[in-house]
Amino acid sequence: MKLDFNLNLTQEQRLVMTQQMQLSIKLLQMSTYDLREYIENEFLENPILEGNFDFVQEEKKYEDKIDYKEMIKYLEFDNYGSQSYGEYNKDDDVSPFNFISEKESLTEFLQEQLIEADEDDYIKAIVSYMIENIDGRGYLDMPLEDICKELNISLELGQEALEVLQDLDPDGIGARDLKECLKIQLLKKGMLDENLEIIIDEYLDLIADNKYSVIAKNLKITPKEAQDLGDIIKKLEPKPSRGFFTGDEVKFIIPDAAIRKIDGQYFVIMNEGVIPRLSINNLYKNILNNKDDKNTENYVKERLNSAMFLIKSIEQRKSTLLRILEKVVENQKEYFDNGQKYLRPMTLKEMAEMLGIHESTVSRAIKDKYILTRFGTIKIKDLFTTGLSKTEGHGEDVAVVNIKKKIKDLIDEEDKKKPLSDQAICDYLNEKNLNISRRTVAKYREEIGIKSSSKRKRIE
Repeated sequence: MKLDFNLNLTQEQRLVMTQQMQLSIKLLQMSTYDLREYIENEFLENPILEGNFDFVQEEKKYEDKIDYKEMIKYLEFDNYGSQSYGEYNKDDDVSPFNFISEKESLTEFLQEQLIEADEDDYIKAIVSYMIENIDGRGYLDMPLEDICKELNISLELGQEALEVLQDLDPDGIGARDLKECLKIQLLKKGMLDENLEIIIDEYLDLIADNKYSVIAKNLKITPKEAQDLGDIIKKLEPKPSRGFFTGDEVKFIIPDAAIRKIDGQYFVIMNEGVIPRLSINNLYKNILNNKDDKNTENYVKERLNSAMFLIKSIEQRKSTLLRILEKVVENQKEYFDNGQKYLRPMTLKEMAEMLGIHESTVSRAIKDKYILTRFGTIKIKDLFTTGLSKTEGHGEDVAVVNIKKKIKDLIDEEDKKKPLSDQAICDYLNEKNLNISRRTVAKYREEIGIKSSSKRKRIE
């Protein structure tokens, strides 16, 4: 047996992801808000960096109670021609900042009510502890027995405190589960009866599936009566925390650019004012000329390279986003003129090919980025859609978002006694020269949160 040992040299290309490349990708996909925080941290750690952080520091004064007018005056868009975008115009349809209304903390709202409650301080202390254990849905997620053990109180006293908590607004607060939440709401409305209680305890899954005939048979009532009871339950709030700030939401959105029409032409105006302008501290250049202290010289060189790369990456991020937005405006002019139904199909791959960059670069560049338009502040990603070809002629593709809107409009206008099946919707769209299958109709219907025809059927 002969063993053949050969030594072969091969050459292959491998992409080595350096730390700088990783940082560049990280910065590209950051939202403006996250980028500002990152820059501020780098500024504190790198003495070579200089920058204007007035905007960032001013904002911190308003973190808890935001004064919109005071905040807006710091937003400066570039000027085009004689028109200035540096100040907020109260006559504009939308402001340069699209703040999500600051919601009152649910915990604060409950604690304020507790202060006014006609209860002794001992009970209030127990209820206050329970409030601190309310979860993001508005439920008391911690078992009552565990609370009583931690506070070293009797179960009876704990139950008394729980009743005080559940008597607070919003209705359903402090429930241990969905069923209790619904019952509390009905009880406070004076509507809880035996049939509703049975349905909540035993038939919630049938309510979701519109199987009223089964409920009617078990409760010995008519299907119409069962449907009416189901309608009452469906109007209740499964999450009492809705409408309150629970800590899971972003306080505000910062647009990365504005799309403005000037003299009949659209311009992309980058939002320069919210990113600190960074530069290099000239004092450290003298240290580089001092060849006597090698350690200091090496440290300064390292910090200088880091600062220069950060500045370059921020500019590259801005340049990439600007190029993408200019192409978006070029391809979606009718959308910016007339609104959502004129949105044309436009994919990340098509954008990448137009700009000669990788599709992943486009995806990262638009991630968590927003633009200010005359329709409000819009997520850039929402302007990228796939399309469906028409079956006849040379008509343009129709964006999926518009197909979904057509499906929703058809269902909104249907006879609820005889709701449209997915096949019926499919046939209608095909008659309108839209090439779409029944399976695709079902997929889009589910994506927009609409139930199947059997679950939409109403009993008259």
